[in-house]
Amino acid sequence: MTRPVVGIIGNVHLINDQYPVHAGGQMNSRAVSKVSDCVPLLIPADPGLLSVDELLDSCDGFVLTGGRPNVHPEEYGEEATAAHGAFDRARDAIVLPLVRACVERGQPFLGICRGFQEVNVAMGGTLYPEIRDLPGRNNHRMPPDGTMEEKFALRHEVTLTEGGPFARLFGSARVMTNTLHGQGIKAPGSRVVIDGYAPDGTPEAIYVRDAPGFTLSVQWHPEWNAADDPVSRPLFTAFGEACRAWAGGRKAYPLQMAG
Repeated sequence: MTRPVVGIIGNVHLINDQYPVHAGGQMNSRAVSKVSDCVPLLIPADPGLLSVDELLDSCDGFVLTGGRPNVHPEEYGEEATAAHGAFDRARDAIVLPLVRACVERGQPFLGICRGFQEVNVAMGGTLYPEIRDLPGRNNHRMPPDGTMEEKFALRHEVTLTEGGPFARLFGSARVMTNTLHGQGIKAPGSRVVIDGYAPDGTPEAIYVRDAPGFTLSVQWHPEWNAADDPVSRPLFTAFGEACRAWAGGRKAYPLQMAG
């Protein structure tokens, strides 16, 4: 049986500070293949190479990955500052309209870290450039030192809405997650529902209200240890089920609307 195709949004990198590549983390591909049971397809996020319509026709679902560049603040009506960091305008130009098209069509996507922020901006929301600079907030960035296991270790609890889609999916309204991000949601976009928070009030889990398909997105990185983590595995499994429904010509009843 042919597996659904999941487009994994790639990021631009330089090899040896010279050779430009479109790249994606192996853990994203592994989670899509081994946990979602879908074919991972790396997408070069550049409107000069492909269009949103071509992506929608070629893939059954999308993983909106994390990445070092941030969404440009012009996309939510603010001026860029040094605190906003690096940008990738080509990715902005592909992913933001892709999110809106998927919401309208019911085509599934899973937003992760930057992807979580892209969903909010695509729906009209805004972002804080640096969470750790806000009064009462913690530093959510990746630790600068240590092994990969130490950097991706579970670092804080996320409290989810009782009876909400994430709590139903995980079987608990409190879960432990890693945290490796600098920016975060300032104002939620139209129809964006914040369904989970870190202890310091930082939004960590969202979905799009009344969307006809899977739109669950998280600020943490569930691709790490996805096959064995009790939070990551059900998230990628549910996403894979939504992609199979789409590939089979059925709009999956969205988890965020299920009773």
